[in-house]
Amino acid sequence: MDALDLLLNRVSVTRLCDPAPDAAQRDLLFRAALRAPDHGQLRPWRFLTVEGEARQALGELFAEAVAGKPDATPEMLAKARKMPLRAPLLVVVVATLRDHSKVPKDEQLLAAGCAAHGMLLAAHALGIGAVWRTGALAYDEQVAAGLGLEGDERIVGYLYLGTPEGSPRTPPALEPEQFVKRWPAA
Repeated sequence: MDALDLLLNRVSVTRLCDPAPDAAQRDLLFRAALRAPDHGQLRPWRFLTVEGEARQALGELFAEAVAGKPDATPEMLAKARKMPLRAPLLVVVVATLRDHSKVPKDEQLLAAGCAAHGMLLAAHALGIGAVWRTGALAYDEQVAAGLGLEGDERIVGYLYLGTPEGSPRTPPALEPEQFVKRWPAA
């Protein structure tokens, strides 16, 4: 796949089914992630894979976090339990932030986000369906602890990966001039 075609046509694929990416595809996905911009070569990221029965365990962790909220309903708990079942493979992208004299933590977080984006681009190039999800459970302390995050680690997102159900949608045409302005204005 041509690199510009990849960049101009990647879309999120939300309807995913088996099979999950195989070992060779996963290797390529993670190699793409590791090429993210990384000031200071800190490699401020790590990845957790969740598949098979572990998806149900993650769903229970999500439900436990939701159950602790004062407005939790049975419907919300059921929805939380089902979230990890939307794809055969989830990759939890974790930013591992540390104090550094030249690389602020915000920049490290962006680098981990770029690693996630690299995985999405590689998935598209390989014909793998993928979507990046966050939501409240990406920022929940109970979920972070349940996943074994420590100190200054943060969940960047959950990448859902699998075989697309149906054809991916066509991305909408966006015009750059809507987002780009000259500075200073003439």
